[in-house]
Amino acid sequence: MTTDTIAVAGQAIAMHRANTVIVGAGAAGMGCAVQFVRLLRARGVENPGEKLLVVTGGLPLGASRMSGSDKQTYYKMGTSPRVPDTAEDFASALTAFGCCHGDNALVEGICSLRGFYNLVEAGVPFPHEPYGAFIGYKTDHDPHERATSAGPKTSRFMSLCLQAAAERMGVRIVDKHPVARFITAGAGEARRIVAMVCIDRAKAAAGELGVAVFVAENWVLAAGGPGEIYQSTVYPRGQAGIHGAALLAGLEACNLTESQYGLASVKFRWNVSGTYMQVVPRIFSTDADGADGREFLTEYFDDMGSLATNIFLKGYQWPFDAQRITGGQSSLIDMAVHQETVVRGRRVWMDFLHNPAGPAGWGGFDLDKLGPEALNYIRKTGATQPLPIDRLRHMNQPAIDIYAENGIDLAREPLEIAVCAQHMNGGFSVDKWWQSSVRRTFVIGEMAGTHGVKRPGGSALNAGQVGGMRAAEYIANVYARESFDAAALDEAGKAAVADAVEGLKARLAKGAATTAGQTPDEAMAEIGRRMTLHGAHLRSPSGSAGALAEALAQYADIRDGGLKIDSPAGLAGALLAEQQCLTHAAMLKSICGMFDRAAGSRGSHCIFADDGVEMHPKLVDSESGQPYRFRQENESLRGTILTTRHNPQSPDLFDLSETPPRPVPTREIAFEPAWREYREGKIYTV
Repeated sequence: MTTDTIAVAGQAIAMHRANTVIVGAGAAGMGCAVQFVRLLRARGVENPGEKLLVVTGGLPLGASRMSGSDKQTYYKMGTSPRVPDTAEDFASALTAFGCCHGDNALVEGICSLRGFYNLVEAGVPFPHEPYGAFIGYKTDHDPHERATSAGPKTSRFMSLCLQAAAERMGVRIVDKHPVARFITAGAGEARRIVAMVCIDRAKAAAGELGVAVFVAENWVLAAGGPGEIYQSTVYPRGQAGIHGAALLAGLEACNLTESQYGLASVKFRWNVSGTYMQVVPRIFSTDADGADGREFLTEYFDDMGSLATNIFLKGYQWPFDAQRITGGQSSLIDMAVHQETVVRGRRVWMDFLHNPAGPAGWGGFDLDKLGPEALNYIRKTGATQPLPIDRLRHMNQPAIDIYAENGIDLAREPLEIAVCAQHMNGGFSVDKWWQSSVRRTFVIGEMAGTHGVKRPGGSALNAGQVGGMRAAEYIANVYARESFDAAALDEAGKAAVADAVEGLKARLAKGAATTAGQTPDEAMAEIGRRMTLHGAHLRSPSGSAGALAEALAQYADIRDGGLKIDSPAGLAGALLAEQQCLTHAAMLKSICGMFDRAAGSRGSHCIFADDGVEMHPKLVDSESGQPYRFRQENESLRGTILTTRHNPQSPDLFDLSETPPRPVPTREIAFEPAWREYREGKIYTV
C-alpha cells in the first residue's frame, strides 16, 4: 500500500493505492483480510499485509460488532461425534425454499469447517466438551445439530479476534471514511471499479472539504446490510451499507425482495429470540404512557397451553414466517404485536418477572400445560424454575448481562419490543468464488445475495466467512499474478478526484442554498417510514406501487435540489441519505416486480389479498373493518431469481430480469485429475 498527495483544483487530496481494498471491517471483511494475507505469505510474498487496505465508515459500528440475540448462532457443518452430516445435506437445507444458487450453497457446506476452525484458532470462544467435540443444537430450518454459539456476542468476538489477527499481519485499517462513490472504467463485461472516493470525516468535521481516494486492482465489498432504511429496525445505529454506491457502479443485485423480520427490543436494539422466548415470559401491551396494561395475546389463542407453547416456539421459530400464521402458530404472535403497535398505537412489552396470564377460565400458568416439544426442552435443560427470570438465569445468564450492560435490568423492568427488520437475504449476485457481475469486484457477508428466500438461523455468519475465504483465494491465485497498468489507475484516480471534488462542492452549495428541501435526517425518516409500512413484513401491490412512486420522486428531489446542509461536516450524511434513497427505490422496484410475476407470501413477508386466506378473525384491517387476508406462496417462483440493475435511462431507474438458480453441483472426479487441475490452476476456470 502506498499513499500519495495530489493537487486537484488547488487542493491537496490523499490518494491511497493497494493491490486489494476491502470495504467494511466486520467479521466477513476481517476474515477475508486474514485469509488473503495468509495465502500470500504461504507463497513467499514479503510483507503481504502491505498489499491490502481495509476501509470502513466506522470501525466500532456495524451489525457484526453491535448486534445479536440470546446466544447468537453460528451455523456450520455438524461436528457432533454421533450425528452424521454431509455437504450435500447442508446445501439441501440452504436451497430448500428456493431462489438460492446450489453451487454457493454447496461451497458454504464444504468450506464451513475451514472457516469455523479458523475462528477457533483466532480466539473466538466456541465451547467444546471434554473430548474436544463442538456439540451443536438445532436452530430454525435446521434438520441437523449444526448450530453453535459463543454467546450473545458471537459475531462481535469474531470481528474483534479477526481484526487483531489482521493487525498482527500488518493490515492497515482506514477508519471514518464512508464511501461517496465508486469510479468505473470500461463497458459491458470489461467494466470494472478503478477507484473509490470517500469522505474523510475528521477533515470534514474540521470544516475542510475532506476527500480521500483509494485506487486498487481488486475490491471486496463487505459493508453489511441496509439497516437504516427502516423505521422499525434491530440493525445497530449507523449500519447503512453501501448498496446505493454499488448499484451506481453497475453491480447486479438479486433477491432484493427477501429480508428477515422478527421481534426485537427497541430501546436497546437486540433480537429477542432463543431463550428470551423459550423461558415463556409474559407479553402484554400498554397505552403510549405505559398505563392500561392488557393481556392482548389472549385475543388470539384459545387456552394457556397454546399461548405459552407458541411463545416458547418463537425462540427458534423466531423470524416472522408467512407460513406460520394460520392455525394458531408462532408467527401469529408477530402479527398480534404488529396489530397492537402499528394499528392500535399501543406499546408491547416482555415481562420476565411474571408468567403469562389469561382470563379466569384458563386457569393459571403451569409448565405442564406446554406442548410436548416445549415441555421436553424445558425439562431437558432443567429450566423448571417458577418465574421466567429464574429460568433465564438458569439457561443463559449472558442473555441477561447483555441488557444490563446497556442499562436495562430484566429482573426489575419489562422490555419494550416490536416487529423489526433484522437481516437482508438478498444482495448482490456472485459466482461460486463470490465475484460479482463486475470483474475484480467481490461481494461478501450480508451484501452478497446468496441466501435465497429462507435460511437456517446463523448461516449468515458462516456465509460471510466462506465468502471471504473464497474471494481471498481467487484474488491471491488469479488476480494477484496478473499485470496491471498502474499509470492508468493513477490517471483514473486523478480524474475521479477532480470529478468528486466538483460534485461535493456542488452538493454543498445546493445544500446551503435550498430552503424547501429536506435535511438528511428528514430524508432518512421519510425513507424509514415508507419501507416499514410498504417494504417490510407486510406488503400489498397497491401500497408498494405507491411507495415506489414516492421513492423515485424523493430521489429526484434529492438529486436535483440537494439536501439542506450548511457545512462540509454534513456532506457524509447527505450522501448517505441519497444512497439509501436509491437503495430503497431498488428494493421497492423489485417488490413491485414480484407482484407483476404473481408472487405470494413467502419467507419473512406476507402479501395482503382480498381473496386470500384469513389470518385470524381478530386481526382486522382498521380501514375496511374486515379480517386481514393473505396470498399463499406461489411456489413456482422458487425456481426463479429476480435480478435488478441500475439504469438511469429507465423511468423507474432499474431494469429487472430473471435467472434460474444454478443447481447443486454433482461433479465427480478422481483424485489424480483433480490434483492436476489444482496444480495447473484450472480449478479457477471450471
